[in-house]
Amino acid sequence: MSVVALVVNCGLPQRSDERLWWLFWAAVPGLGITALRQLLAAFGSLQAAWAASPQALRALPGFGEARLAAIAHHRARWGSDPLSAWCAAAGRGLGCLLPNDPACPQAVVALPRPPLALYWRGRGSIWAPLRQRLAVAVVGTRRPSVHGLAMAEAIGMALADAGWPVVSGLAEGIDAAVHQGCLRAGGRPVAVLGTALDRVYPRHHQVLQQQVGRAGLLISEQAPGTGVLAGHFAARNRLQVALAGALVLVECPRRSGALHAARMARDAGLPVWVVPADAAKPSAAGSNALLAQDAAPLLAAADLVHALGPGPLARVGVAAKPPACTVSAPSAAARALLAAVGSGASLLQLSQRLGQASAELLPQLLALELAGLLRAEPGLCWRPA
Repeated sequence: MSVVALVVNCGLPQRSDERLWWLFWAAVPGLGITALRQLLAAFGSLQAAWAASPQALRALPGFGEARLAAIAHHRARWGSDPLSAWCAAAGRGLGCLLPNDPACPQAVVALPRPPLALYWRGRGSIWAPLRQRLAVAVVGTRRPSVHGLAMAEAIGMALADAGWPVVSGLAEGIDAAVHQGCLRAGGRPVAVLGTALDRVYPRHHQVLQQQVGRAGLLISEQAPGTGVLAGHFAARNRLQVALAGALVLVECPRRSGALHAARMARDAGLPVWVVPADAAKPSAAGSNALLAQDAAPLLAAADLVHALGPGPLARVGVAAKPPACTVSAPSAAARALLAAVGSGASLLQLSQRLGQASAELLPQLLALELAGLLRAEPGLCWRPA
């Protein structure tokens, strides 16, 4: 089978071989986007870099013995025809987005450490709302209380009913509960994995991972065949935040990847809701502490849907609570927000002009997007539609 045919099986468009070489080099453990750019600058192409001697590679800044060993191992593993061998190993039904692909979400590309590639499996149509950050991330601890599990499942169901893609990590506990709730309501779950797509972790989530892949999207920045490393689970938090326009923290302790994700979302100006929990429970110490800052309390899943309004995947004919702003009769707040946007404005500018917190403005901006009055642009900016 030709390389081009194998590329199609991997979900990649028929473009230049240089794109394939980028994808192949991205699978070398420990290589980041800076290193690939160095290889391109030094050798003119990534194909030429593959044939470069260890001495030539060693001359590049940052290419020490550990990195050279990883490259040597990669070369030994894939042989003289690495592209065909890698694509065949990746398997059918695997999609991939590279940073320079127009379909890749700009919020992902703009990350301080953007992924070299996003591998995915599932319903490709869901990328459309993800590119506009029209999704809600729900995160929390792997060891939640009964109350936390119930709330996560209820939130997943409510968001699915309202037509919102639900982003989480497919981990034990809160992640699994929100995915299950989303699936139960016939929604579109989006799982950002800390492992490659050809692995299941934890192992007993095999059925759940398959269900999410059929109904929604499985996404990973880890190339097929990559081993399981603890750092990969922490790194996925930034992707969950970059794909969402709002975040819900259900329950987590003080030292938690979920708490880190919530803080990243808050720093990015996204609205953050936190489910209050028993103050005596260590499993909720981190999420309760965030409530003492500027996060909004979420007492019921219905309150979240009321604030967000119908999502981008809302079913036609299904009754849903309208957002605060509508096309036919914009409220005074909506008219003031549209006036503040003017010919274009960032979230920070709007917050300063209107004297309102970013968390209060984002649901209104989302509603105006859905009403067709505003267009979102990269960098949390909006312009008239």
